[in-house]
Amino acid sequence: MPSQRYKLTLSYRGTAYHGWQTQSLVPTYKGPTPLPGHGIPTIQEILSRALGRIIRHPITLVGSSRTDAGVHAKGQLAHFDTDQTQIPPENIRRALNHSLPPDILVRRIEPVDDSFNAVTSTTDKRYQYVLWNAPDRHPFAADLMWHRWQNLDLPAMQSAAAHLVGTHDFASFARPGHGRESTIRTLLDCSISQRGPLIVIAVHGTGFLWNMVRIIVGTLVEVGQHRIPPTDIPNILAARTRTAAGTTAPPHGLYLHWIRTRPTTLYPTSSPT
Repeated sequence: MPSQRYKLTLSYRGTAYHGWQTQSLVPTYKGPTPLPGHGIPTIQEILSRALGRIIRHPITLVGSSRTDAGVHAKGQLAHFDTDQTQIPPENIRRALNHSLPPDILVRRIEPVDDSFNAVTSTTDKRYQYVLWNAPDRHPFAADLMWHRWQNLDLPAMQSAAAHLVGTHDFASFARPGHGRESTIRTLLDCSISQRGPLIVIAVHGTGFLWNMVRIIVGTLVEVGQHRIPPTDIPNILAARTRTAAGTTAPPHGLYLHWIRTRPTTLYPTSSPT
């Protein structure tokens, strides 16, 4: 059989996982000891093993975004290749969701042309960060949003966010050790909306640095607390040092919302819309 590439769109609640990427046992891991030959619980590891059982051979699963431990996804993208199955994509999807834990869902599987690559075909991504801004924490979603009990000045945060839109050197908003040659990135949008105690910070860009969105959120929250003036954002960008920006927001409020890719050939499939 000729090799066929498949594109996956998936959602997951990242609370129980150590991020996207497969990892071997590390000293900081406190959970149950993995089975021999298995790594610690990550989305890539669990999804790859489940797919391998269904199509009956090991596969290499490539993800678009290496979300960190505790980070969630509404629209992560991935791809894999196989030359050993004739199972219809929708049947693969249903069998996969039946075998996966309830906090991981494959929303779509589509056969695509070999030109599609979950990493290099990506053009832009949108993240959302969810804050619960109320005196009391949310008792049913503590792992899905960051509780901030102080009153936040939303207009000040929106004013600060506007300074981040455009092409800038975001070295001040990158975790040290990010390993990137260039820290210049382009944000297409950085907007903040509120509905009752729920505040959502949306960050849309063509590329991101390690912890960049979480540092942006932490800095904007400090603006909302009147600890950083909105007009300081250009100076923070110009400083090009991590110590100039605010705190790093915790991972559990962050969601990979969606990913756009360059056009590629999609073959007919009965996958759901």
